Amino acid sequence: MLDGCVPWPEATAAAYREAGYWRGETLGQLLRDWAAAYDGRTALVGGDRRVTYTELDAWADRLAAGFAARGIRPGDRVVVQLPNTPEFVAVCFGLFRLGALPVFALPAHRHHEISHLCSHSGAVAYVVPDVHQGFDHRELATQVRASVPTVREVFVLGDPGPHSSLEELSATEAPVPAPDAPADASPADPAFFLLSGGTTALPKLIPRTHEDYAYQIRAASEVCELDGDTVYLAVLPIEFNFTWGCPGVLGTLSTGGTVVLARTPNPDECFALIEREKVTMTSCVPTIAHMWLDAAEWTERDLSSLSVLQIGSAKLHPEVAARVTPTLGCRLQQVFGMAEGLLTFTRYDDPLDRVLTTQGRPISPADEIRVVDSEDRPVAPGETGELLTRGPYTLRGYYRAEEHNARAFSEDGFYRSGDLVRFTEDGDMVVQGRVKDVVIRGGDKVSATEVERHVTAAHDGIQQAAVVAMPDELMGERVCVFVVPAGEPPRLPELKRLLRARGLAEYKLPDRLEVIDAFPLTGLGKVDKKALAVELAQRLAAA
Repeated sequence: MLDGCVPWPEATAAAYREAGYWRGETLGQLLRDWAAAYDGRTALVGGDRRVTYTELDAWADRLAAGFAARGIRPGDRVVVQLPNTPEFVAVCFGLFRLGALPVFALPAHRHHEISHLCSHSGAVAYVVPDVHQGFDHRELATQVRASVPTVREVFVLGDPGPHSSLEELSATEAPVPAPDAPADASPADPAFFLLSGGTTALPKLIPRTHEDYAYQIRAASEVCELDGDTVYLAVLPIEFNFTWGCPGVLGTLSTGGTVVLARTPNPDECFALIEREKVTMTSCVPTIAHMWLDAAEWTERDLSSLSVLQIGSAKLHPEVAARVTPTLGCRLQQVFGMAEGLLTFTRYDDPLDRVLTTQGRPISPADEIRVVDSEDRPVAPGETGELLTRGPYTLRGYYRAEEHNARAFSEDGFYRSGDLVRFTEDGDMVVQGRVKDVVIRGGDKVSATEVERHVTAAHDGIQQAAVVAMPDELMGERVCVFVVPAGEPPRLPELKRLLRARGLAEYKLPDRLEVIDAFPLTGLGKVDKKALAVELAQRLAAA
């Protein structure tokens, strides 16, 4: 195990292997198996390019050889910041084959985040596009290389400028391991690093091992009934756990399907890809779902191939969920997931009310869950508390974060998610909000998610709502709600009247209403409440 990573206890790991959850697989080996099974079928579609399974397998071998020729060794970390392109998949598998570890960086990250990821991981190399959405990543790479001593190499997709060409690297024809050669990595080793999804601090690194992630994509693919006819559209950044393996890109490849890579979540582009490639499944966050539902009202594109729309990563209000099937003509699957591990899905045969109002059930019988109060005491059945979890694909510790791990995990290895949830009598999980996504108004705790749901449902002139805390000398905090209008939004007195009519407690009513054209988003497509808090402070100061 790489120094700085926290392994599962030996007895727990042995039990997972005995139960068949962990099968001694590495991700690099799995691609060989998929290439052998699916051969000339199309694995990836990016723009006008189509890459078969056999081509992807050989491409990964060439990249492994090219990285090795440039001094990348097993155990080395490589920060990979590429948009949704076939190269991202090939680079990652090339590094898996070599036993090196990709560190996923979002395309929206800049020097502040990238220098942190490189220095914290001890990265020896950095992979970037030349220019993406008007931003020159080569200049960023030059700055990072100058500020982080461990970074020796920069590989660029496109015009390399002063750096090395990724295309030339992938043309390396050095000897590569034979298909039956032993892997450089152990199945128990970390395969890559995902990033924590917090918006208030620099991301933490989440080590995912070969065998834990192999199990995740297998279990998720089974729940979602993927097969060789699956055509998955990668809409969110491919570095996002939701896109990469829930079941996402890897789940689709594991069953012989085709992955179509969208450059942006824009409905014009995505609807055209759904029509052209006969996409059957995709995944997005509520903000994108809003955009698609509005665009679908006027599109002339044929979306009839789309069978499943997964929505996760943030709370999906039932009123929005109810629009999916009538508007898009596909099945809705609600997903709760975290890069740290646990996944819950609604199932295809669930009654409609469960699909619309819950986030479903865990994907593994070995997922262990506790719902506790602030003193770590189990709450009564049906009551809301913090979600704690452990299992065969949930981490036991962040990378090089001993002090944080002491707070983030219980003594017996349960991860403290920070999510407030309750479970229904049928065993479905309902996400109520975040432990810290509350406004403490005069001692009363107001759930931001609860108020947001009522606000969006209260008036047709409100498309989206986001609640942030507004500092107040008397009450400590008051409730401010930002809304994105859909027509003429109500004024604050009318909104309060409507919310009272819905039965919302008086202390939960908004104290301030701010109208905004669009919400700022994080790199993962979530509403950036930190940015909204800054916006509120500026508006209050101006007033």
